[in-house]
Amino acid sequence: MAATTRHREYWFGLPALRTSVKAARDIVRDRLCAWHVPGDLCCDAVLLVSELITNVVIHTHSGHVLCGLTLSDDEHLRIELHDDGHTPLPPSQRQTGPYEESGRGLFLVRQIADRWGSAHSTRAQGNVVWAELGAHA
Repeated sequence: MAATTRHREYWFGLPALRTSVKAARDIVRDRLCAWHVPGDLCCDAVLLVSELITNVVIHTHSGHVLCGLTLSDDEHLRIELHDDGHTPLPPSQRQTGPYEESGRGLFLVRQIADRWGSAHSTRAQGNVVWAELGAHA
């Protein structure tokens, strides 16, 4: 008998405002807890969403952010953030100086995510930035 893989998927939208960063963290944490996602994977996902939505809010001229979570049965998690801004691809990956207070978001994403990238969105008028975490997170 062939095994079938089902997945869980959840989408939510928020205005592209600084206050939406906390709201996104809370929504993601609540959804992943409801799905019984292990603590380490949940914490990493919340951090990734926080960094990615902060980049959308600060670096795009987007008015809205669409966030998607997809969890497979083997606990591989994909996070997507779609914007309606007009920033070029790929996101800036400049080096941050040791005394700068910001600019380390994508560094954190690169360190935590198994894979990540960006493309033109198929769900919004701008871009999508995505990250994937495995069950070993």
